[in-house]
Amino acid sequence: MTLTSSSGSRSSHPIRGGFVSAENQFVLYSTPWCGYCHRLKSQLQREGITFSEVDIEAEPEAALIVEQANGGNQTVPTLVFADGSALTNPSVAQVKEKLGV
Repeated sequence: MTLTSSSGSRSSHPIRGGFVSAENQFVLYSTPWCGYCHRLKSQLQREGITFSEVDIEAEPEAALIVEQANGGNQTVPTLVFADGSALTNPSVAQVKEKLGV
């Protein structure tokens, strides 16, 4: 699985089914056509929050991770953190609260 971070770098360090690097705090699972994903990515970048992004349509194993987090549904955006917890379609405030920022 290849990941692209919000800063454009690539990484492949698996953590509990997701991929998180020292530079990125969570993985945002998305699809190219998801308006909610585009909006959240834009808001996170504006806040300076770094993350890795995975397209679940291009990466079948990523779709399985999203399904596990969402009761069998491929709901995006889904964020998976290094501790294995997940947020589905969160607000920026919810992400910041989870990160403690």
